[in-house]
Amino acid sequence: MRKVLCYLVLTALCVILIWRLAEGGNGDAEARFPVPNVILMDEDGEDAAEKSGGAAPEFGDIALDALYSPCAALVDVESGQILAEKNGDEKMYPASMTKLMAALVAVEHTQDWSGTIEIPQEIFAALYAAHASLAGFEPGEKVTPEDLLYGMLLPSGAECCTVYAAWLAGDEETFVEWMNEKAAELGMEHTHFCNTTGLHDDGHYSTAEDMAVLMRECLKNETLRRALMTKEYRTGALAGHPDGLVMESTLFQVIDGSEDLAGMLEKAERAGAALLGGKTGYTSQAGLCLASFGRAGGREYVLVTAGAEGNHNTEPFHVEDALAVYAQLGGKSETGQEK
Repeated sequence: MRKVLCYLVLTALCVILIWRLAEGGNGDAEARFPVPNVILMDEDGEDAAEKSGGAAPEFGDIALDALYSPCAALVDVESGQILAEKNGDEKMYPASMTKLMAALVAVEHTQDWSGTIEIPQEIFAALYAAHASLAGFEPGEKVTPEDLLYGMLLPSGAECCTVYAAWLAGDEETFVEWMNEKAAELGMEHTHFCNTTGLHDDGHYSTAEDMAVLMRECLKNETLRRALMTKEYRTGALAGHPDGLVMESTLFQVIDGSEDLAGMLEKAERAGAALLGGKTGYTSQAGLCLASFGRAGGREYVLVTAGAEGNHNTEPFHVEDALAVYAQLGGKSETGQEK
């Protein structure tokens, strides 16, 4: 009988102990066994959680409707999420934003950056006739692939695109095929290229959203990212330029040449935003275009605007649009609320 009573007592004690542990829940368990404060670090030693900023914020009230540009798309660089758009999927002409794809394909196909490439005389007649923008290289000059890349992206040199394409692919037509293949690979379903320069062709088109996909891809490449952020580049000594050819970014050149734009940039910076770089574009059919990227609230953004009325002699509405949007981004917290 005594053994039975002991067994019953022990059983009761076990039941009570199990019940108390269950009642304590996870909170009591954590109190008894504290979980260490773990910080995940990336390869650069930065706090990965802080660097990522979590999920992309919602910016439904970013005023893209107020832009001069009829087409626009704002994208979170890390996630690729479209945060705001204005006719973002409508067909438009990308003009010299095309050179982003030419540069991306060129970088991906360049294996030897140490070689030299001669600028041929025969390319210039057609470029002059089309009133194409030029970087300033002269026929017969021997340049590097890096010279051509910067000439393509900073002063928007059409001769750089033509020469680089022929050097890599044998002719521009084959290179353009590579560009269209890359567009398909990136899921740019509403884009088709007919040339490397962005000179007008009815069959040469894209959308603001597709161009945002392209710019986001370019930013993954450190060579392109560095070039797009560069204000000025000087080549080595050339036959026609013994002190080197100096090339300036059309984007930063426009901003530096305008007190109004400089004031808008300062306003954006005071709000906590930074315009990091971009590629401008213009033809009479395309209007004023800009694919840019910037930073605000610890995140990076791509903004594409296209189709603004005007030309090189009018107000730079494409740049005004970009600075206005970045100022709005700077005025938001990471949750998308006003600061």
